[in-house]
Amino acid sequence: MITYASLDTPVGILTPYVRRENQDDHLVAVLWDDEPHRLMLSTAQPCPGQPSGVLQLALEQLAAYFEGTLTEFSVPIRPVGTEFQLAAWRALTAIPFGETSTYARQAERIGKPTAVRAVGAANGRNPIPIIVPCHRVIGSNGSLTGFAGGLDSKRWLLDHERRLAGKATPQLW
Repeated sequence: MITYASLDTPVGILTPYVRRENQDDHLVAVLWDDEPHRLMLSTAQPCPGQPSGVLQLALEQLAAYFEGTLTEFSVPIRPVGTEFQLAAWRALTAIPFGETSTYARQAERIGKPTAVRAVGAANGRNPIPIIVPCHRVIGSNGSLTGFAGGLDSKRWLLDHERRLAGKATPQLW
């Protein structure tokens, strides 16, 4: 069973989705309201009453991230994807808060240095943005590139993290 609840954030309404399997709950997605792949989770049920457990933890941690009091997430996640996508998403979690990387560095990190475009495609399918920080990946020239929440949201997230980490915001974005 998948349950969800929504949270109003500076980058729009985000909805974390939690799947219960064998008495074990894991976050499987965080989606913006207008995302087309929301249909994948069409069988999900809104959380009845006050969220608890992993869903409550996801909401609390996202809220703390946006308030600037959390820089590292600990909510248990279980994204669904191919072996390549999972490797690409694991590499995203190694990018430190307040820093950025490139698709080329991410491809090298997973041992597939020529798979830069495939890494970009995997990032575009990341079902758990912000927590699995695909927004921290930029073009090799320092430019902002695609993001499910839109480039304005990506810019806000990067600026938010750099400000909290005490780093100057690059002029390129």
